[in-house]
Amino acid sequence: MAAQGQNYGYYRTVIFSAMFVGYTLYYFNRKTFSFVMPSVMQEIQLDKDDLGLITSSQSAAYAISKFISGVLSDQLSARWLFSIGLCLVGLVNVAFSWSSSVSVFAILWFFNGLAQGLGWPPCGKVLRKWFEPSQFGTWWAVLSTSMNLAGSLGPIIATLIAASYSWRSTLSLSGYICVGISFLCLILIKNEPADVGLRNIEQAPKKGKKGTQSLDETTLKEFLFSPYLWLLCLGYLVVFGVKTCCTDWGQLFLIQDKGQSALIGSSYMSALEVGGLVGSIAAGLLSDRAVAKVGLKNYGNPRHGLLLSMMAGMVVSLFLFRVTVTPGSPKIWILILGAIFGFSSYGPIALFGVIANESAPSNFCGTSHAIVALSANVGGFLAGLPFSTIAKYYSWDTAFWSAEITCAAVTVLFFLLRNIQTKMGRLPKKSD
Repeated sequence: MAAQGQNYGYYRTVIFSAMFVGYTLYYFNRKTFSFVMPSVMQEIQLDKDDLGLITSSQSAAYAISKFISGVLSDQLSARWLFSIGLCLVGLVNVAFSWSSSVSVFAILWFFNGLAQGLGWPPCGKVLRKWFEPSQFGTWWAVLSTSMNLAGSLGPIIATLIAASYSWRSTLSLSGYICVGISFLCLILIKNEPADVGLRNIEQAPKKGKKGTQSLDETTLKEFLFSPYLWLLCLGYLVVFGVKTCCTDWGQLFLIQDKGQSALIGSSYMSALEVGGLVGSIAAGLLSDRAVAKVGLKNYGNPRHGLLLSMMAGMVVSLFLFRVTVTPGSPKIWILILGAIFGFSSYGPIALFGVIANESAPSNFCGTSHAIVALSANVGGFLAGLPFSTIAKYYSWDTAFWSAEITCAAVTVLFFLLRNIQTKMGRLPKKSD
């Protein structure tokens, strides 16, 4: 038994490490264009609509691909899906480094988005196969910090390489590394313990008497007509959209409107991601404590208090970022604002996924998460071309003001509806 336990530990460590490194590269290569955008604009004439078209093409493809790949991951080998996606992401980045046309940029970044969608669903499947239910949430949260790691180190690494060589070198180097690591992931990742001669971790579904369905089981129509589902969708759409506005355009806003250097712009992005890493973990830990104290209810959710506080933090930090930053602002103040915004935005992003799962009936947990995640990607799409168009015809300040007002309005709406029926679908009947 001890030897078998050691084998589980060994394979879990190797598999998790491979997925962590692999998904770090996934995310880095999802954002490479945003990281090197100022360098690209020095070489190629691009206006704000061009930039928005390129980023939105990726967001649209990612939204479609992630939704579909959730289904594919149940039908195909997770390690093959994950590795193929990573390889394709790398090849697209290499091809992007060879290009100079806006239309080609948009097409290639669309394919980048399609390949990006193959990353996360296989990770979830492999984690579920290798870790007990009591460990699944913890390792899910730790794996998600790979995005913050890539987002914090990525801008600085990309900026330094672009300054020393060129933006093309940044994309081609990261692309080739992706291709190489994809083959390593294919070798190291195993779909389930049985693939290496270990006993699978069984998760037997709970059944009612004689295997019959509960009388309280919600139908698809009842689930889809739950107001709380669509409130979560609206909140996630806005929060993710506003976060994407800052990660995609914050660097240009600082450089073009606030008179800051490219290094300060990339440092702000890094601070945002570091704050996001802390915010994601804090959101999970603190909201779990709230649930442990009072439990889940049919009306209201113990996580709402923290969710509202963090959304309010987004509004305040965005306001201060827009109003107080000037060419003479202390650099540390800019980094602090970035860290606070990251903390306040990544926390709600983590909470929306958790709340969507736990509030849905057991027969629609996956569907619930897929729907709210799709709405988040719509928010990411809107943060591209529509947002850049506002900046083009008005200013970056006006564009960020519109994001700030939208986030404030949704925060107020969530506060007013904080005691809404949070159990989606049919309420359970009380037993006499």
